[in-house]
Amino acid sequence: MRIFLPDALATKYLGQKLGEILPAGAVVLLKGDLGAGKTTLVQGIGWGLGIKEPILSPTFSLICEYIGGRVPLYHLDLYRLEGAEVDNLYLENYWEGIEVELGITVIEWPERLTYNPPTYLDLELVYLSDHSREAILEGIGGDTERLVMSVAEVLPLDVL
Repeated sequence: MRIFLPDALATKYLGQKLGEILPAGAVVLLKGDLGAGKTTLVQGIGWGLGIKEPILSPTFSLICEYIGGRVPLYHLDLYRLEGAEVDNLYLENYWEGIEVELGITVIEWPERLTYNPPTYLDLELVYLSDHSREAILEGIGGDTERLVMSVAEVLPLDVL
């Protein structure tokens, strides 16, 4: 599914709707160039989950955990890492709920993963020349296609 996002507020709104409907255990592999709006989208997910604390880019901390919402939000940024470094983070603990409460896991720069979770939402943000964005959303494995259709049901027609 392709979603037109005319501005940063629309990007945050898409994230908010995701935060409202994604279940615990959902994984979002979030792709996009620098400045495409990845952190803005995750801030919206936090709003949708009811998280009150500021959501910041985890570029230097690698993982930010927010537990004050409907379910926890785990925001990971793999930009500065290589394969073995990524493997040593044991990221499956997040999407399997091992040693942490099962929540929503959002991974920026998932191209750095050496393996993907069994089910996930593949979400790419593309920055367009007129300063708008396009989100390309696809469900991979399990019941994720139903989640994609749920997103379409809650968005206004002017952003689809």
